[in-house]
Amino acid sequence: MDGTASSPRIRARQITDADTAAVSELLERGFSARRSREFWQYVLQRLAGRTVPAPYPRYGYLLESDRRPVGVFLQIFSTVWSGGTPKTRCTVSSVYVDPTFRMYAPFLELQTFKYKDVTVLDATPGPSRYAVVEARGYTRYSNGIFVALPALSRAPAAVPVRVLQAPARPDVPFDEYDDGLLRDHADFGCISLWCVTPEKAYPFVLRPCVLKGALPAAHLVFCRDIGDFVGFARPIGRFLARRLQFTVLIDANARIDGLPGKFFPGKRPRYFRGPHQPRLGDLAYTDIALFGM
Repeated sequence: MDGTASSPRIRARQITDADTAAVSELLERGFSARRSREFWQYVLQRLAGRTVPAPYPRYGYLLESDRRPVGVFLQIFSTVWSGGTPKTRCTVSSVYVDPTFRMYAPFLELQTFKYKDVTVLDATPGPSRYAVVEARGYTRYSNGIFVALPALSRAPAAVPVRVLQAPARPDVPFDEYDDGLLRDHADFGCISLWCVTPEKAYPFVLRPCVLKGALPAAHLVFCRDIGDFVGFARPIGRFLARRLQFTVLIDANARIDGLPGKFFPGKRPRYFRGPHQPRLGDLAYTDIALFGM
């Protein structure tokens, strides 16, 4: 048993493979206006097929009343690297609790915080949850979206650049961890690219998305540094333009110098809680990357 609330009839435990049908039913009930059961089945299949660092949950937690599922909290545990050191991150995703049991929702969500060495990332809170997330000790580290037009950027200064799409591997030095990350995200449906110079290769991951219901675009999911994206914006932008994706959304706290575009403060904020603040330009292995949330 992972935890027990004040009533012995209520408990929270890790979701297992045998629970996925009940979980998809709960999530369909909670998000019926926006997501179908087929979508949640796809989400759970995606979580079932990925590597999860031990000893953390594969799917997250289930809330039960007399062994009947009444709530679900999806989580995505992953290993990220910073300065050559592996760190564990948990992206909190979709939460739903049946109305009768809403009083137990905080107990369900608190299961995440028992892992003291894990940084918890909430990348997709709805506006109605901002105050709730902040009350639970999260810090807003990204406070807006910069909408860039990268193809209009200046060419990299005196540096020949080739854009290579994963799973192809560069013929110059690159980080093996980056290669695995790009391959993983290509499997998730992202656009995984190398910008290859004569000296080394730089990794980039973008998630296709749609603006205002009709305009193809891409969201920057991963780069080593926002400055890298600025430096290679023109070749990346031209690659995307051939796919009719002319705009790139980038998490930001201000206008990004060197990129044509516009900053929208307060749009799609990101929150974290724990020992390591995520950097801008790193949404790897989040629900945005895996499912396009």
